[in-house]
Amino acid sequence: VVYEHRSRLERSLQKERGEHKKTKEDFLVYKLEAQEALNKEKQDSMNRYGALSSQHKILKNQHEDVKKQLLDLQLQHNSLKLEHRKTLETHSQKYAHLQQEKDSEVSNLQDTVFKLREESKLLRKAHQEVHSQLLSAQ
Repeated sequence: VVYEHRSRLERSLQKERGEHKKTKEDFLVYKLEAQEALNKEKQDSMNRYGALSSQHKILKNQHEDVKKQLLDLQLQHNSLKLEHRKTLETHSQKYAHLQQEKDSEVSNLQDTVFKLREESKLLRKAHQEVHSQLLSAQ
């Protein structure tokens, strides 16, 4: 009976050892697969991070370029604005000067016309007198 009981216990132990060995192998396979999946996911994440990082650098460089362009355009705009203001001031001065010259010239011409009219009146009067004297002399 003891021998038989011992024999059953040994068979049961062998069976437990086999199951334990199989469970251990399954666990190792599961652990290896989980590690591979984790490594693959980690690699994918690193690839995505690298892509996003390079895209970020590109966008950052573009942003810096656009900021520089904006600054250049603002400087150009300010210089053109200043130049426009100077040109406008110069033209306003020239216009005022030409307006003064024109007014002066118009005034001089009006004086000349007035003097010529007066002279014409005097000449007509003198002509009239000479004509009257000629008629009385005849």
